[in-house]
Amino acid sequence: MPKQEVLILAMTRMLSGICTAGVTREPDPVTGLRWVRPVREFDTVLPGDMRDADGRMVQCCDVVELHLLTPRPDPPHVEDWTADFVRHRPRMLHRLEGEKRARFFAHHLDRAPEDVLVRHTRSLCLAQPEQVWAQFSLDAYSGKYEARMGFILAGDVRCPRAASRRGVAVTDLKWRALGRAWLGDSGGRLVLDHDALFERLNAEALYLAIGLSRSWQGQYWPLVIGVHAVPDYVERMCE
Repeated sequence: MPKQEVLILAMTRMLSGICTAGVTREPDPVTGLRWVRPVREFDTVLPGDMRDADGRMVQCCDVVELHLLTPRPDPPHVEDWTADFVRHRPRMLHRLEGEKRARFFAHHLDRAPEDVLVRHTRSLCLAQPEQVWAQFSLDAYSGKYEARMGFILAGDVRCPRAASRRGVAVTDLKWRALGRAWLGDSGGRLVLDHDALFERLNAEALYLAIGLSRSWQGQYWPLVIGVHAVPDYVERMCE
């Protein structure tokens, strides 16, 4: 799998770099299209690795050409592929926007998100929550910032952490930047229930790219790695 066309559905924050993931054109009976998570042979992916030849940072819903070299499954992170970011920069092909973007999300929902959230047999999925709520907090003195989201999916998917009032961490760079903008320089705490969140986003629908963390304290923690509103919202990816 050398050159691959990948629709990017996650650009996220990590302590020492970033993480990205998306889907290829290869069909999959459960996820619709095959998920891949490009990784380095050593160390973490850095922001510069996901810049194209013109210096533009790749964003969610960009369709890019990546050089994926070899699969490197690390269960439950079975989607990992070693990528060549040095000799072959990501090449921007086009963006998924407007009605095409809306149709994509509506028609490519994961058929078994419980594989990720409950069974931990894989680590990436796309889902549409029946209920969703969000909170942001910023301590203006220390600069500590946190973005979290809770959600409930349809069917028998049971994830107590995601369904709790506190929810799970959101690592999506664009969403975190939006929360900072909403809080402003004074910081504080902002809590939005389902209706308030949709109203503030002016959204007709909301889709979540959900992932699992690497092992920490002997567990794999659910994360929201991509927040995709329809229509899309605009915010720069910065923190």
